[in-house]
Amino acid sequence: MSNTPYLTAPQKLTTMPPGIPYIVGNEAAERFNFYGMRAVLVVFMTKYLVDRSGTLAPMSENDANKWYHLFLSANYFFPAIGAIVSDAFWGKYNMIIRLSLVYCLGSLVLAFDHTRLGLTLGLTLIAIGAGGIKPCVSSHVGDQFGAGNQHLLARAFGWFYFSVNFGSFFSILLIPVLLDKSGAGLAFGVPAGLMLLATVIFWSGRYKYAHIPPGGKTFLRDTFNAEGFATLGRIAIIFVFVAVFWSLWDQSGGEWVTQAQKMNLHFAGIDWLAAQIQALNAIMILAFIPLFQYVIYPAIDRVWRLTSLRKIGIGLIVTGLSFLVSAWIETQIAAGLRPSIGWQLPAYALLSAGEVMVSITGLEFAYTQAPKHMKAMVQAIYLLAVSAGNLFTALVHVFIANPDGTVKLHGASYYNFFAALSIGCVAFYVFVARAYKEKSYLQGDAPSTEIEAENAATT
Repeated sequence: MSNTPYLTAPQKLTTMPPGIPYIVGNEAAERFNFYGMRAVLVVFMTKYLVDRSGTLAPMSENDANKWYHLFLSANYFFPAIGAIVSDAFWGKYNMIIRLSLVYCLGSLVLAFDHTRLGLTLGLTLIAIGAGGIKPCVSSHVGDQFGAGNQHLLARAFGWFYFSVNFGSFFSILLIPVLLDKSGAGLAFGVPAGLMLLATVIFWSGRYKYAHIPPGGKTFLRDTFNAEGFATLGRIAIIFVFVAVFWSLWDQSGGEWVTQAQKMNLHFAGIDWLAAQIQALNAIMILAFIPLFQYVIYPAIDRVWRLTSLRKIGIGLIVTGLSFLVSAWIETQIAAGLRPSIGWQLPAYALLSAGEVMVSITGLEFAYTQAPKHMKAMVQAIYLLAVSAGNLFTALVHVFIANPDGTVKLHGASYYNFFAALSIGCVAFYVFVARAYKEKSYLQGDAPSTEIEAENAATT
């Protein structure tokens, strides 16, 4: 092993940092694991779950969706703890490597134990592992940039997000087939192997990264004080609305899958599996990222200044519209019809457009708005918004459940509720965004300087 010391600051470059390809490759493989497992989780719980004797013991649709969203909520809650450990003690690189191994173990448990105990243990380990990884990876991307190449930061985040969808696209197509043809062991085992590959890829680039040292007691003192709490609180106000977006978006892996099971799955000459339809989101994102960055955003910006906060506001409206499409599909199902799965295409197109505007923008916003010593911590706050959104959806499933197994809010009314939530919250978001003052902080060789941006306005 080489004794070459790690870099502790970004290289003075005007080009893309050399460590970015390793981070992007790692993210593609890790996302293959996560989205492949996530794609079949509700199907697994409703069709393949067994008891200790091996007898089928599946959950109801409402229970499966509830537990699905509780898992996602936990998955995005633990990063708050991971960010503190990372920024104060271990550093981002060590946090990613060590917790990746926990992540791998959780994936293996899912592959070998298909009972509720195995499901609980496996998903818990994955959630803890994700706690070490999620707040660190995207902020680790930003850490590679200094003053000379900061103009490439948005492009790097775009490619980072591209890798997320590149990995998820193939896993969403493949893993449901493995579950259907070969069972849960292989369906969860293949993602486990990809998680191990992700860890190896990331480790391979260790001498090319800028390893920003952990702050130790200084980080704790500077973060958990009046000014630190004020910074987190200021950014968290925006992320309350981002939580609404994630409350809707993550239903594409749960509620939209169960809806697809009631539809005609023969489309474009192919007999699809219900869980495979989620791949539409990934392929649309791959197309929409360059479309928005190079065509739509510049076109809008020529006539109306398109700030980050404006993108998020528009994205919330577009996301709400996708659920109106889902509500219309439910009216057809309620009428005794089996509408073509092709009718989910416009819903996914709107959801994916909303994702480009809210999620990618939110990631970059979370990084640039965080002071140097709080990069991972602010990323964790962003992920807490994802957790809160899923917790809200899980609680909806709890409150609508009747003792006899029926639900109070079902069909079109369920989707109309979430459409109204996403579109309606923009009326409040406008005033919050107008009052927000953007600040930009980037890593550099010298102490970070604060760049005041003009007050952001929104729609």
